[in-house]
Amino acid sequence: MTDDRLFLVTAAAGKTGTGAVEALLDRGHRVRAAVRREDERSRRLAAAGAEVVVADLLDLDDVTRLVRGVSGAYFCYPIREGLLDATVHFAQAATEAGVRSVVAMSQISARREARSHAARQHWLAERLLDRTGLLTTHLRPTLFAEWLTTWWDRHDGEGHLRLPFGDGRHAPITAADQSRVIAALLHDPEPHDRAAYALHGPVEMNHHEIAGAISGVLGIPVHYEPISVEEFSATLVDRGFPPHLVQHLGHIAVDYRNGVFAGTNDVVETITGRAPTSVEEFVLANKSAFDGEGVS
Repeated sequence: MTDDRLFLVTAAAGKTGTGAVEALLDRGHRVRAAVRREDERSRRLAAAGAEVVVADLLDLDDVTRLVRGVSGAYFCYPIREGLLDATVHFAQAATEAGVRSVVAMSQISARREARSHAARQHWLAERLLDRTGLLTTHLRPTLFAEWLTTWWDRHDGEGHLRLPFGDGRHAPITAADQSRVIAALLHDPEPHDRAAYALHGPVEMNHHEIAGAISGVLGIPVHYEPISVEEFSATLVDRGFPPHLVQHLGHIAVDYRNGVFAGTNDVVETITGRAPTSVEEFVLANKSAFDGEGVS
């Protein structure tokens, strides 16, 4: 069965965007995929059947073009300067165009009292979208499972995760599981209007337990090495991360230690009909990312 509605996916070349495009196409929908540049990722989206449009969410004219003829949109903005401007542009253009619904990517640490500038801006962006006439759903994921590959290091036959999370806990959620949630919410938005869903994987763990799960799949010793927030932030600066992102990640490390990212729920399974992916399943499916010396 096909469904001729047109859906917009912003950040379509990103972790959740690519999967959302694929899931919507699988449901028989038409998809407009907004990307920042043409590259191999955007060409794969076009080959899959998406209408690929290069656009800047900070340009009102670009956003106006993006939403024309669209029934619903996945709105996702990266952790960089400009979120509130982009949200205002989207809200105005979508309202003018008669867009019916939006699924907005926020974060689990989004709240008025957040010390992270990005987290507080996400909270404000949520409030702005709630004041529109759009059917609006906010997604607040805990840390992505993909983080494990970002901070993974392997040398001398052993794996290492050096992170500033102390003994805090979370249930890693994969981008693919989030993509399936996004597609399902866009397909049937009415029951979820003004909802804010925390998204978790199936099992809450601390990073020592996560290291043990990775070790069990790879068959090598894996160690979690807690570091200070200050050391972590200095590492981010050395790796060339922009100041806005460094400020955000430093403060979410504190939030993580304080339990903000903890918890589990049945949201993914309830909305999609499938249980979320475990850490072990994620590692097995992405084993190449953990192979080889000096991966990080």
